[in-house]
Amino acid sequence: MRVALLGPTLVEADDGTPVDIGGARVRMLLARLALDPGRPVPTSTLIDDLWGEQPPSDASNALQSLVSRLRKVCPVALEPGGYRLGIATEDVDVFRFERLRGAGRLDEALGLWRGAALADVREAPFAEVAAARLDEARLAAEEDRFRTGELDVAALTAMHEKHPLRERPAGLLMRALCAQGRQSDALRVYAEVRSRLADELGVDPSQELQDVHLAALRGELGPRPVADRLPVRLTSFVGREDELDELAGLLGHARLVTLVGPGGAGKTRLATEVAARHPLHGKGRVWFAALAGIRAAEDLAGAVLSAFEVTFTGDPLRRASEGMNRIAEVLGAGESLLVLDNCEHLIGAAAEFTSELLRRVPHLRVLATSREPLAIDGESLCPVGPLAVPDGQADVAGFGAVRLFLDRASAVKPGFRLDESTVDDVKLICRRLDGMPLALELAAARLRSMTVRQITQRLDDRFRLLTSGNRTALPRQRTLRAVVEWSWDLLTEEELRLARRLAVFPAGADLAAIEAVCLPDALYVLTSLVEKSIVDVIEIEGEPRYRMLETIRVYADEQLDSSGEKHEVLGRFRRYYRDLTERWEPLTRTARQIEAIEVYEAEQDNIVAALRGAVDDHEVELAADLLGGVFWYWLVKGDNERAEMSVRDVLALGELLPADRRATFRAMQLIMAAVPGVTDAAEAAHVIESCVATGAVERYPSLAIALPMLAFLSQNHELGRREVKRAAESPDPWARAGAEWALSFMLVEDGDLDGAERARDRAYDQFVAIGDRWGSAMTLGMKAAFVSHTGDNQAAIDLYRRGLAVATELRSQDDAVQQRWRLAVEYSRMGDDATAEREIAAAEQFVRDIGNDQLSIMLDYAKAEVVLRAGRTAQARELSASFRRRATATSTLGSFVAEWAATLDSRIALADGLLDEASALVSVAIATTSERGDMPDLAGVTELLAVVRDAQGRDEATRRLLACAHVIRGRLDMGDPDVRRLVARFGEPERLPITKPEAVQQVREEAGID
Repeated sequence: MRVALLGPTLVEADDGTPVDIGGARVRMLLARLALDPGRPVPTSTLIDDLWGEQPPSDASNALQSLVSRLRKVCPVALEPGGYRLGIATEDVDVFRFERLRGAGRLDEALGLWRGAALADVREAPFAEVAAARLDEARLAAEEDRFRTGELDVAALTAMHEKHPLRERPAGLLMRALCAQGRQSDALRVYAEVRSRLADELGVDPSQELQDVHLAALRGELGPRPVADRLPVRLTSFVGREDELDELAGLLGHARLVTLVGPGGAGKTRLATEVAARHPLHGKGRVWFAALAGIRAAEDLAGAVLSAFEVTFTGDPLRRASEGMNRIAEVLGAGESLLVLDNCEHLIGAAAEFTSELLRRVPHLRVLATSREPLAIDGESLCPVGPLAVPDGQADVAGFGAVRLFLDRASAVKPGFRLDESTVDDVKLICRRLDGMPLALELAAARLRSMTVRQITQRLDDRFRLLTSGNRTALPRQRTLRAVVEWSWDLLTEEELRLARRLAVFPAGADLAAIEAVCLPDALYVLTSLVEKSIVDVIEIEGEPRYRMLETIRVYADEQLDSSGEKHEVLGRFRRYYRDLTERWEPLTRTARQIEAIEVYEAEQDNIVAALRGAVDDHEVELAADLLGGVFWYWLVKGDNERAEMSVRDVLALGELLPADRRATFRAMQLIMAAVPGVTDAAEAAHVIESCVATGAVERYPSLAIALPMLAFLSQNHELGRREVKRAAESPDPWARAGAEWALSFMLVEDGDLDGAERARDRAYDQFVAIGDRWGSAMTLGMKAAFVSHTGDNQAAIDLYRRGLAVATELRSQDDAVQQRWRLAVEYSRMGDDATAEREIAAAEQFVRDIGNDQLSIMLDYAKAEVVLRAGRTAQARELSASFRRRATATSTLGSFVAEWAATLDSRIALADGLLDEASALVSVAIATTSERGDMPDLAGVTELLAVVRDAQGRDEATRRLLACAHVIRGRLDMGDPDVRRLVARFGEPERLPITKPEAVQQVREEAGID
């Protein structure tokens, strides 16, 4: 039987079966007897140890009762001297611990502990003293283990923090810190211990700790010098934290780890850093063999021997085998790590050499760098690619590429920093140079003689720009061109042919595109280029996609130019993407919309390149086809800037464009730039008629929405209704849904709000039936806004949530942010300020993640509205000023900036009690909305003016403005708490016997507008 006390009390039979020993008092008796195994413990001692100063009235009988219960499971006997537990000391873990500790077997001794000693019997009077003695013994054993083993700073720090008054762990921690070169930290530990001892115990440190302190002061405990055979590290190591952790783990269990990646990725620097941090480096058991300078396979062993500072001569025929013997002899003297740097040009010989060496030296680990794997058994690979590059994010300082560039830039140009004047250029440099360390270092070196803006302006000529490398580096590492040429020279003729042709794909490509454009049956050649780090491969939805880093692609494009193949390959490239967009464009309005968007997302840069090239080369039909194939995708995704630019460029081809395409693209151009009351009505009508006459309305379903809306926005309502009717009779179900969508706008203008709601419901049902999420999301947003006007904020919120879910699925950034913005405002209108602010915060995080500065401007406005309704006018004023400043600096909102800012500032002034200022500001918004004929917006600012007049005590004006707003919109906005308050005070406004234009005129007059 065995008894364990180093933790909760535990009893096991000889076969290991646990023994149930009963209640707490029985366990106390067992523990007390087990502290004196094989020896009788007097009855009086047991009574005192179990009950202390308050024994039961009949203590002897009580003890006898406990003994009787314990006897059922343990051998307890009554002897003249008292009760005895009949087991040997070796059967109690307390005594095994003491024996093992005395023998120096500290790991085994400490392994017996399962928790705090006597953990479940600490309430017994005897237990406190016994447990304290055992805990002290445990701590002493732990200290002895540190004293005789490796000094682990982390473990010693934890022990010192747990026991700050114990001097032995403090002294050991000081030694460990000094061994790492952290003398100041060690002295700080001593100062803290001395202060604690004085404050809490009133004593000085022991002589032993004082001696450690003195040795630390003298520098006698510093790290012992070891042989550092690694290349000298003259620059700081920046980034690659994940790779460092991964490699440390790989070297823990794998004997061969190969860093693979393209030239300039920093494989050598990373391998050097990993080797310097490896425990064997501190023991002088790390060697570094640079192979880049050797050309013949038979010289490989000599290069490794030179790393050992051993020269080797003799018969060349015997040199290889005898060289291997010498290498194995050096490395076999103990655990070793060998770094083989730059194996790619000797890949076969390096593989054979490494395999043989690992077989002969069991305790050896090899860390290799190469542009392709050694491909031998047991090899673990660590891909080394570009450093992390910002992709539109506002805060870029934490990205690895930016950190490296700034580190090297500050070295050559002290004072260079990331601020508003440099951040855009630094982001562009990091992105255009793929985050490749060598390229970034070469670019930073140019700051000695150039500004950062001059560098960005010359990135298209990167091979001339990036030539200022380290003069002491190998020739192939001094310029960017040399780095790429080193890899290029290792390719076969077939690999060269495919590699240069791949330059036409700026966004990479899948296998089907590569075989159609570059080379039939390309898979095996392509995978060889992947192995040699010329081509990178990623998986999208389980399908491989192949791409080149930009620098390699630029070099490949030069080679394609000189080959004479470029015109032919580009022709196949542009036609391939023309055909691809023709296949997928119709599907962007069907249930396969998400699938189509995924294709466009992957291929967008290729499509843009094909379109740009077709425009530049005046391939008119091809350019028109490509624009027609991608335009709707851009509108769905909210990429309006790209769409506007591309339409402008294609229209610049002029009369060469087919008439139907020219009319369509001009209509799209007008609709993107349209502002009600500003669009030229005559030109809009002419373009609409051209789309009808040329048959464009049958060719492009998107015109089913575009033409009615263009007519509507140019105030030509008759023409708009005609085009709605035409679209409603289309055989295309999407066009019919679009007709209902456009009709709802016109019915709102007419004041037929119920009819507009029915049209929206029909549009939504039809969009859902055909699977078009874009149409569904847009319709849900419109429905939510009008439901909100009825006063049902919760129903509006539900609709916005549905719209947000659809927009998120669609991955439409603009729509997702707008839906969440409107959702936040609706919560605010309902009075739920906390939820409103959470929605704004979620939208802000989304915008930060996607790095869209334009959307962040819009969120300044939305956030100002939310915090204003929450009563924080000062913050709202700051946000409004930020919105006005940032929005004025961009053309995105155009003339709307002044109108929106005036509306918001009017409400802020109203909240601050500045009524004259509020009145003047809302008049600005009334002037612009009425002049451009936007009736819904005009109704909203009319209601705002009514709120201002109410605050001014002008009741009659308030009533009149509410009545005018009702005429203009057809109903009041009962979702607005201010409007609800006015209606509660003044009642529903009487219906005025005036027309909508007359109501508009009365509002303008009340606002003081001539």
